[in-house]
Amino acid sequence: MNEGLFDEGLFGATDEEKAQRIAANAPLAVRMRPRTLDEVVGQGHLLGPGAPLRRLVEGSSPASVMLYGPPGTGKTTLATLVSQATGRRFAALSALSAGVKEVRAVIDEARRRLVRSGESTVLFIDEVHRFSKTQQDALLGAVEDRIVLLVAATTENPFFSVVSPLLSRSLVLQLRPLSDDDVRSLVRRATADERGLNGAITIAPDAEDHLVRLAGGDARRALTALEAAADAVTNGVLDLATLEATVDKAAVRYDRQGDQHYDVTSAFIKSIRGSDVDAALHYLARMIEAGEDPRFIARRLVIHASEDVGMADPTALQTAVAAAQAVQLIGLPECALNLAHATVHLATAPKSNAVTVAIGEAMSDVRKGLIGQVPPHLRDGHYAGAAKLGNAQGYRYPHDVPEGVLTQQYAPDDLVDRDYYVPTNRGAERYIAERLPKLRKVVRGERNSGDDQGPV
Repeated sequence: MNEGLFDEGLFGATDEEKAQRIAANAPLAVRMRPRTLDEVVGQGHLLGPGAPLRRLVEGSSPASVMLYGPPGTGKTTLATLVSQATGRRFAALSALSAGVKEVRAVIDEARRRLVRSGESTVLFIDEVHRFSKTQQDALLGAVEDRIVLLVAATTENPFFSVVSPLLSRSLVLQLRPLSDDDVRSLVRRATADERGLNGAITIAPDAEDHLVRLAGGDARRALTALEAAADAVTNGVLDLATLEATVDKAAVRYDRQGDQHYDVTSAFIKSIRGSDVDAALHYLARMIEAGEDPRFIARRLVIHASEDVGMADPTALQTAVAAAQAVQLIGLPECALNLAHATVHLATAPKSNAVTVAIGEAMSDVRKGLIGQVPPHLRDGHYAGAAKLGNAQGYRYPHDVPEGVLTQQYAPDDLVDRDYYVPTNRGAERYIAERLPKLRKVVRGERNSGDDQGPV
């Protein structure tokens, strides 16, 4: 006799009762999975009236889709809702465990059901970017003939990881990380809802704030942490200390709209400017751990590369821009490495604010009205009548002389001989500091027979 039938009082229970008991034992994030489209939080750009995902869920759009976005943004939930709302059979495969054999078995079963009863199948494939080219190719015929309605989820850019024929047969929809308000709403719903904690605990405001920060836009992460912490509550209130102890992650005192945001950011930039690489990395870690938008950090690094490093290390800007691009391409948590790379480069680079001072003084003069007319020989001459106005007449082409530099007025009359850029002797700018006086002498016609006649 199968003793398992007596376990947990399941002997004699109906299938519905068994399903309910199994569901009650599921993780909080699973129990709180939205049952209808109206319960979905976030993704308003895809779920508004007439939006592609809403039309798909409501059954008016039979297109296969690629759901591209970070973890915990609702990809699996939306795939399930597609099948429920349209009455289709739901089949799921994970690219981590399924091979070509499993893919073909699901397609064959979908074909039999379609022929036998007209029942359509929604095939959900999680982590589709992990499928090999052969596995992805195995889907093509079924997707094209609509044997299955493919809903594939990926955390990586599908244009880099999914074969072109499959992409061309699918609608690519990008899901965004949930906002803090979205996560807060989910946490409160899970605390009160009978499927969740059913009001068994309340959450202290600072604990709720920390839970939202921990989530980083990931609903599953927030609900998993909430469930773990709720088990440790003894007095009915989940406070910050209990949450910190449970998730083994201290709350970082940081407010993205308050003093801590500006204080930590200021300390980060000033540490880089002061060449204290260790302090800079500390503040970078604080911002990342507190849930700061990595794009904001990347923008600060790009600005700093020109503001405080400048021509002392011209490659600093290249590194900062590359890090900013990597943030867009990769996202957290991996892009923390790219931000750290740029931070170390900028903090250890020689420093110069000569570029900053130069553009500041030039803009100050412009605001004061020191503008003047563009010298006639520099004006545009590519239109009929330009020569009659004296434009572009007498312009000397620098490449016509061996040194590539010649005497010619470039600045307006009121600004001739005005120096804005004053290079330092630090890093690569030392070379510019040596060369610039020679360039100015030639351009301004100040070089005489007694000057060094070497190359400039």
